[in-house]
Amino acid sequence: MRKFLMMAAACFAFSQVTTAQELYVNTEPASNMAANSLGIRLTNKFFKMEHDGTTGMRFEPEIMWGINKKLMVHAIGYAANMMQSSIRMEGGSIYAKYRFLSLDQQHAHFRMAAYVKGSVIDNPYLPATHATKKPYANTDLDLEGATSGVSGGVIATQLLHKLALSTTLGYSRYMNNIKDNIPEGFPKNSVNYSLSAGYLLLPVRYKNFNQTNLNLYVELLGKTNADAAGKGSYLDIAPAVQFIFNSTTRLDLSYRTQLTGDMARNSFNSFLVRIEHNIFNIKK
Repeated sequence: MRKFLMMAAACFAFSQVTTAQELYVNTEPASNMAANSLGIRLTNKFFKMEHDGTTGMRFEPEIMWGINKKLMVHAIGYAANMMQSSIRMEGGSIYAKYRFLSLDQQHAHFRMAAYVKGSVIDNPYLPATHATKKPYANTDLDLEGATSGVSGGVIATQLLHKLALSTTLGYSRYMNNIKDNIPEGFPKNSVNYSLSAGYLLLPVRYKNFNQTNLNLYVELLGKTNADAAGKGSYLDIAPAVQFIFNSTTRLDLSYRTQLTGDMARNSFNSFLVRIEHNIFNIKK
């Protein structure tokens, strides 16, 4: 049994380090977690709120389960002070991803996956005029603590030795929150898209699975509201740095800012800090 566990650990570590540059910070790759593995992720996002200049924070605890090599699910909670002065629970979501295509080569592979997500959120909507008397309405709705709804889409990821490229195309349908309905003039549909690149900078050559990985990322994140109400679009850029320790624990740091757009938003800049730990072979 001990020998089997050691072999399983080596296989899991190998799967982590050989695709480390696919562990994007702001998007998901088409690749999945190792089968029968469990991940625990804690994410803090900090936002500069446009309507009053304060700093908002959203905390996202997350559990990830690799059911098998093709299917994984996430359960995510949200707590924030985005809509009030103190931090409160906002709701949660379930995310599932199914990898339906794998084309593997030596030091390279191409994968595609489909995903779905559903969120149930208890949050109000910012009024058209804030206490500052500045006309304001946020039409950048999302399923990450702001709005209830569903989304789905496809992901394609290409690994080329130390460089990984990935693109996502998705659709979101926003629904009423638990206590608040979407106001008139707010969108109910959006198209989401992204282009991500990750590069494995260190180690230059693997000697053992305990070496620390250093990955560099840059991601382009866009959205277009598909309704006449609340129409608009934006394109953000999000550079990031990532450290992976002992092939099981990772630390992410990312800054996101808008490149171009005409959408009314809560925030145009945010900073992300995340810690994640993976546990392999949970059935043994």
